[in-house]
Order: sequence, then structure tokens, then C-alpha cells
Amino acid sequence: MNNTNTNIEFYINHIDLTKNLSKKTLKAYRYDLYNFTNHIIDYETNNKALIIYIDYLKNSLKLKDSSIARKIISIKVFYKFLIENELVRNINFQTNFKIKKEKRLPKTLSINEVKQLLIALENTESISATNFTNYISHRNEIVLELLIGTGMRIEELSKLKISDINYADHTILINGKGKKQRLIYISSPKTWLKLKTWTKYRKSIKASNEYLFLNRYNEQLSIYAIEDIFSKYRDLAKINPKATPHYLRHTFATQLLINGADIRSVQEILGHSSIAVTEIYTEVSNTRKRQVLNKFNYINKL
Repeated sequence: MNNTNTNIEFYINHIDLTKNLSKKTLKAYRYDLYNFTNHIIDYETNNKALIIYIDYLKNSLKLKDSSIARKIISIKVFYKFLIENELVRNINFQTNFKIKKEKRLPKTLSINEVKQLLIALENTESISATNFTNYISHRNEIVLELLIGTGMRIEELSKLKISDINYADHTILINGKGKKQRLIYISSPKTWLKLKTWTKYRKSIKASNEYLFLNRYNEQLSIYAIEDIFSKYRDLAKINPKATPHYLRHTFATQLLINGADIRSVQEILGHSSIAVTEIYTEVSNTRKRQVLNKFNYINKL
């Protein structure tokens, strides 16, 4: 292993031991750093090398600004670590180098589209014929209702275990990004009843794991399976064909703000590490409010 790779592995090991980061995040950091160092000539790099690399990401790989910004942050923090630990010398690298990101508003579903999605779920349940199809139908229904009613990520839903449910408080323990945990309250009585019914059925299944949602082989329901479930009912409901499960999280957050929730509470419910991430939803909710007022405010016609 050359000196460059040694320093990268030393850094990754350091943040693994000192920061509360997931294996997925560590893997992304490692990939970003190796990708960068493989594209520069001189390891004792400078801003020119960084600009060339950004051009490669933007014009050759066609990455989004948000993806490029994440990679640049990984590189900046790595070089700051190298400088502080005197692992590189004579470096001309500005760790305050920034890339301007294109600001994109979160994509959401309308209330009517969410209703259509729920109707599609109920219709499928009513026509289920066999025990197996009935089982799948009930599982899919509570999977999507939890996404709609809690705003959790599909990765978080995939990792749910039976023991994460607190029946006394109507809450679910969610293991979020960066190994951070949070409690989500199930506020809908219908959703809570369906969840209780499902957990009783789930406990009767002789599976070798404790995951709440299983596939047909009694293994953990993957994020890809959850995406397929959403796509199936999205198409049955004939709503936005480009919608993904993450639209449900965006819709959940936006509707909370539209209906008067304070931004700090929304941040905690969503599991955002920074309130700056949550603030993007205030722009969406304000856009909707402007649309409603422009269309329906009676004074417009006076």
C-alpha cells in the first residue's frame, strides 16, 4: 500500500473510532478519497487539482451539484486532518473552498395523490384470494402507511425489528443515519391498529430473525423491495409516475409545516442532524400557500 492509501486508511480508521458514523458513510468517504487521489498527479495537491477534479465530476461523470458538494466536503475534511497531523507538507490547499449548489425544492405528492395511493392499497386487500396474497397485501399496506404517516426513510423502515415497537406509548424506535436513534409516535389510530395486527401475525412466523417486515423467504425486506412495493401501488393509483418513496417523506414534512408544526419539531421527527436541512421544506410550504392564496383568496376579486 503506498503512502497515499496508507493515509486514507489511517484517516478512515480515525473517524470510525472517534465519530458516530455508519458503515455506509465510511464506505462513501473511502470511495470519494480514493477516487480523488487516483485523478491527481501530485499528492501534495493544490486548488488547481481540485478544480480539475470538479470539472471531471461535473462534465465527465455528469454528477449533480449536491453529489459533487458531498465529495468536496469529504476531501476538505481529509486534507484538514492531514495538515493538522503533519502528514503532508508544502500544501497549497484551501480547506474553505466551496462549490455553489443548485437549490432544488423537495418533490412531493398532492393530498389527492396520497388518497389515491391509500385507495389502491385497500382495493388490493379486498381482492386478495389466498393466504399468501392476503399476507403480502397486509404487509404492503402497513409498509406504505408507515412511510406516509411517519416520514421515515425506507432504509429505516427496512431495519425495523419487532422489539422496536413500544405498545404502551404507540411509538417506534427508529435507527437513523449516523447511528442516531429517535422515537416516532404513531398518531393515526387506523395505522396503529393495522401495525398491531401485523405484529401479531409477524410473531407467528417462524423466522430466524427479528425484522418486522419480511420478504417471501422470511428474510429482511430490502429497500429495493420497498421501492418495488411503492412503484406497484403508485401505478395502480395512477399518480405521478416519476414519484419515489422519498416523495412520501417530503410530503409528510411539508404538510406538517403547512398545518402549523414548528420547524424544530419537524427536524426532530425527520431525524435531521441540522435544522438547515429541514428549512428547505419551509420554502415548499410557502410556495403552496402562495398558490392557494393566489387562487382562492376572496380579496383578489374585490
